[in-house]
Amino acid sequence: MQVNPVVWFEIYVQDMPRAKAFYEAVLDIKLEIMPAPTAEMDMEMWAFPADKASAQTSYGACGMLVKMEGFSNGGGGTVVYFGCQDCAVEASRVAKNGGNVVKEKFSIGEHGFIALARDTEGNVIGFHSM
Repeated sequence: MQVNPVVWFEIYVQDMPRAKAFYEAVLDIKLEIMPAPTAEMDMEMWAFPADKASAQTSYGACGMLVKMEGFSNGGGGTVVYFGCQDCAVEASRVAKNGGNVVKEKFSIGEHGFIALARDTEGNVIGFHSM
């Protein structure tokens, strides 16, 4: 495979206004409302900013927050990492926006640095920087 095999992610939430506020504040971004794929689907979705034109040919993946009946948040065993200039900056915003830092910025050798946090919905997320 010549492109990044991860092309999409969804972070499930129960309290969308709270989760949306958390991610917008911590990552210093604006999420974009996305319509449900079909009228029959009872779901609310907010997309992270992405260059959708080059999503299949560049590093990284698009994704969104999703609130949908039957899909629970927290503790699923998968961690989504958000790219940052300095992951300590995003980690420093976590607690004041309702989450908690699980592990402060630490080295992963030649691959840079990461920090781990728990969002307002109980999901573990990561921040990565070189």
